[in-house]
Amino acid sequence: FSSHNPDKNVNDIQVLATAVTLWFVDKSGRRLLLIVSSVGMAVSLLVVAVSFYIKDFTSDSSLNTILGILSVVGVVAMVVAFSLGLGAIPWLIMSEILPINIKGLAGSVATLANWFFSWLVTWSANMLLNWSSGATFTIYMLVCAFTVAFVTVWVPETKGRSLEEIQSSFR
Repeated sequence: FSSHNPDKNVNDIQVLATAVTLWFVDKSGRRLLLIVSSVGMAVSLLVVAVSFYIKDFTSDSSLNTILGILSVVGVVAMVVAFSLGLGAIPWLIMSEILPINIKGLAGSVATLANWFFSWLVTWSANMLLNWSSGATFTIYMLVCAFTVAFVTVWVPETKGRSLEEIQSSFR
């Protein structure tokens, strides 16, 4: 790892975490990885949010240094958690749950939604961070918490199941 190129370090960590996901996906199941990923992201984002909230109320430079380190650790943990589930698993599940007659169109709609929400986060991030850093990460944490609930209620486990078995779980 290089202190001169922190983006590369985070990318390297993301690649390693995604590689671990490839190993876990058929052992632990897709749904569990999505839940673990979402919980990990929510907790990591909560750490970052709390760090920013505390920073707003302190002028202690040593505490600010610790909070800065905690924020970086939280962001890296969030990237790892994302890579362990939400980064790759939705695309895998989509290929497993969609009937062949709508797979192309539904895949296109899912890709469009993915890019739209990526754009929305990118577009709004600076505006939200200027408003409140702590609140920004709290909002993102709440989205991850909603994702935990959504996956728990609506996403079926597809590991080791045929398309017919998966389709019957939606009836």
